[in-house]
Amino acid sequence: MNQLVFKQFEMTREYFIKNVESVPKEQTDKQPEGFNNTIHWHTGHVLTITEQTMFGFPHVTTHLPTNYIELFGNGTKPADWPGNIPAMDELVVQLKDQLTRLKQIPPEQLDQELDTPFLGCKTVRELAGLTLMHEATHMGQIQAMKRMIEHVSLKN
Repeated sequence: MNQLVFKQFEMTREYFIKNVESVPKEQTDKQPEGFNNTIHWHTGHVLTITEQTMFGFPHVTTHLPTNYIELFGNGTKPADWPGNIPAMDELVVQLKDQLTRLKQIPPEQLDQELDTPFLGCKTVRELAGLTLMHEATHMGQIQAMKRMIEHVSLKN
């Protein structure tokens, strides 16, 4: 069962990265009508939230810059970004590094109870499931945004 969790992280993250890398660079910062964010934001958001849920960012882990919370945390948007935004290539490298670290989580840690339940999750394993669902949801947003951007480009 433990291997299933790590296999799900591997499959989901590899598919997420494949989707992100298929988006032309000039489209990653476009915000189609009806969407709250950009593909660039969604990429950083998945990275940041996964770091928070699985590694305790920003208090426990230091693998990401602390300003990622202000750039990609819940409730943020590119319209409020100050300067010094990480490039998409940098985010993809960090996503790959994070996957390596996710697969190194000791299997026994999955059964560890959370100090405070989070959105109905009581164990690290349950939190991993929620994190995977979160990533898949944002992957769907990226796919929809890519289609919208391409559709608008074809009309013009």
